[in-house]
Amino acid sequence: MSSIAARPVVIMGRPYAQRRSWRASIRMQVDAPAGRSRLRDCEHSGPLRIQKVLYPQGERLAQLLLLHPPGGIAGGDQLAVELSVEENAHALLTTPGAGKWYKSGGDVARQDVALKVAAGAALEWFPQEAIVFDEAVAEQTLTIDCTADARCCGWDIVVLGRQARNERFMAGRWSQHIEIRRDGRLLWLERSRIQGDDELLKSVVGWNRHHVSGLLWATGFTPDEALIDQCRSSGEADVILGVTALPDGPLLVRVLGSSAEQVREVLSRIWTLLRPPLLGIAAQLPRIWST
Repeated sequence: MSSIAARPVVIMGRPYAQRRSWRASIRMQVDAPAGRSRLRDCEHSGPLRIQKVLYPQGERLAQLLLLHPPGGIAGGDQLAVELSVEENAHALLTTPGAGKWYKSGGDVARQDVALKVAAGAALEWFPQEAIVFDEAVAEQTLTIDCTADARCCGWDIVVLGRQARNERFMAGRWSQHIEIRRDGRLLWLERSRIQGDDELLKSVVGWNRHHVSGLLWATGFTPDEALIDQCRSSGEADVILGVTALPDGPLLVRVLGSSAEQVREVLSRIWTLLRPPLLGIAAQLPRIWST
């Protein structure tokens, strides 16, 4: 069942009140009665929608296409996404195209994503890349709350500057906050803050003159050394790839490259390796990525 809610969603204690800039929020629940994952509830306010629910690998996996009709986020805009995957359900969420963070007139653009995964459930969070325009002022948060036996995997790919125009991120700010928790215990916390023309973009201990960064995370299983070695050997000559397997999870894979396509290809290759031991099914790339 789907309903339209006039009230804004509150995520991480922040109400998304109506203002002149875009305020968009969406709250979704996926459950699995009789073994079929379904979008049971969807409440939205402003321009955020589920475009379609697909079943490319059978009824146990619901693939959700999250659409932001304006296509980009400008200064002052605020987007909030909340997804809860109930017991024994399996959801994969992706987007039909790259997200865009436009040049700001000074106001901050913000996106907050909160993901919750219940016992026996599985979640895959695979939005397409975010392109941060020069002079954008962008803030992103991503929180993942899992129960003890939930399985989760996802990525975040960020492109600084519009490469098709040979644009570099020379002014503005991009910041990101990622938290992964299991039964309330913090497993991983990452905070990034990049200023335009930041020295970190050039440093060998930073982005090393690359303009695309990808981070893949997976939690809910214990990878063996052979699998970790396979992940480490999945890169390409002109990318930087690092793999970290924390004792209590998650497994983290970071890739720096020269194009979004290159970074996504490397991370997709690693996802193909991780998905069978993590989720028990073979990887199948969403068709929307090829359109």
